[in-house]
Amino acid sequence: YILVFTDNGRVYWLKVYEIPDVGTAGRGRNITNLVNVQPGEKVAALLSVGKEFHPDKYVVMVTRHGVIKKSALTEFDNPISRGIIAILLDEGDELIGAKLTSGRQHIFLASRQGMSILFPEEDVRPVGRQARGVTAMDLEQGDYLIGMEAVTLEEGRKQDAGLILTATENGYGKRTPISQYRIQSRAGKGVINVKATQRN
Repeated sequence: YILVFTDNGRVYWLKVYEIPDVGTAGRGRNITNLVNVQPGEKVAALLSVGKEFHPDKYVVMVTRHGVIKKSALTEFDNPISRGIIAILLDEGDELIGAKLTSGRQHIFLASRQGMSILFPEEDVRPVGRQARGVTAMDLEQGDYLIGMEAVTLEEGRKQDAGLILTATENGYGKRTPISQYRIQSRAGKGVINVKATQRN
């Protein structure tokens, strides 16, 4: 199964074998032709979950206005063609990302104005599908989240955790070792990830 999350907080199911095979020169098909998304909905994230919905896996979702929610993967194991609500959104908010996690990872979030935060996934307790979620990051006025990642940090081996690739709106990019990001508590203000200016 692939779980298809949309910006208005709904989730749809797609069986991989239902996706048509096309050659390298083919255009493919728009995903909105494969699932019955509602008018105006945009796909925010795709999660490949395999054949079974394991009870020890979680789905972590983050919204544009800095709300985070974690639900057990088994909350999404009852497919309905019209989709189901994955997260309740505040007025004007939208879902920007969803990740499949083990329950013991760290969540990395990035904002449009170049801030970021890294905190343990355990800071977010699992809740049901109908819940809203909690504050993920204390955003400055006018700022909003644009990206998320779930990273695995081995105990005592943060320096080996890899790199974060940050790409800016105007095509600039940088790679930063995860070890350079201080682990904070959920709902903090975060640290500067990249200096955001008119240039980038």
